[in-house]
Amino acid sequence: MLSEGIHSLVDSGNGVLLLLGLHLSKRKADRRHPFGYGKELYFWSLIVAVLIFGVGGGVSIYEGILHVLNPVPVEDPFWNYVILGAAAVFEGTSLVIALRQFWKGKEEKQFLAALRTSRDPTTYTVIAEDSAAMLGLAAAALGIYGSHRLGLPVLDGVASIVIGLLLCGVATLLIHQSRGLLIGEAMALETTREIRRIAEGEGEICRAGAPLTMYFVPGEVLLALDVEFDPSIPADGVQAAVRRIEAAIRERFPDVRRIYIEASSVAPAS
Repeated sequence: MLSEGIHSLVDSGNGVLLLLGLHLSKRKADRRHPFGYGKELYFWSLIVAVLIFGVGGGVSIYEGILHVLNPVPVEDPFWNYVILGAAAVFEGTSLVIALRQFWKGKEEKQFLAALRTSRDPTTYTVIAEDSAAMLGLAAAALGIYGSHRLGLPVLDGVASIVIGLLLCGVATLLIHQSRGLLIGEAMALETTREIRRIAEGEGEICRAGAPLTMYFVPGEVLLALDVEFDPSIPADGVQAAVRRIEAAIRERFPDVRRIYIEASSVAPAS
């Protein structure tokens, strides 16, 4: 129960930090941050993951080890079950709401694939936390039941260790995801290949380089693209082709908000 209490406290604090990150990420671009503050969201999601790992997982494992070494019998588990049941209702409701929000517009994808490619930490962090919470509640209930009914108080400490390991596992996944986004993760390989095909589909273009992409915030991607034009194409033709490429990319991938195309001409054969 102590482990679940710590988990709930950390969970509540993490929600506040995610709200803070969401608020700070919406600040307008300025001279010092010309691309805006979108990565604030990724920074605070990383802080949340570290707190889950250290405070939630670490303290739960520590308390579990203490209870395994010095087990204390559970005398009356009634209110423990009441609290765990109420927590399951609240956590389950939060999980359902998060899943519905996450699944909007992703019906064509498998759930795990959609979760792996999601770039919105406010949603997948809540899903991960609430899923771990539901499993942790089940572990706590089993630990209390085994401790009381079977007369094995050591199981209470084992349940606490299991809860801590769950939190550490979830936190590790969240840290990995946040780290990739914070240091400049690119769009999926299939997406960049399609962008390159769009560019090379223009008749005036001889070759397009590998697209360079980076997430600033969920739903906002920077794209830099090198293209080589036929040297016989006049300047106004190059400009028109660049505009068509930009329009086609934005229509196909609305998340690509900033596009920088560096155009050059193929050197004539000597």
